[in-house]
Amino acid sequence: MSDATQGEAVQVTGADELSYEAARDELIEVVRKLEAGGASLAESMRLWERGEKLADICQRWLDGARAKVDQARKASQEAQP
Repeated sequence: MSDATQGEAVQVTGADELSYEAARDELIEVVRKLEAGGASLAESMRLWERGEKLADICQRWLDGARAKVDQARKASQEAQP
């Protein structure tokens, strides 16, 4: 896994950001590991915390996309006579 898996915050606007797809794929892997069981409590907590951060990254990407779509719709409606 990348350095981003060590728990630091990832800014969606940063140059070395995780893409939506990368965050989503890593989140899927975290969920798979948690569902498989067998991890220690400490490892399960680390995975859970990473999953929360990844879910937040995905949500910020989706919120940003929704804002762009809303802005485009508004601009389109204002441009119509």
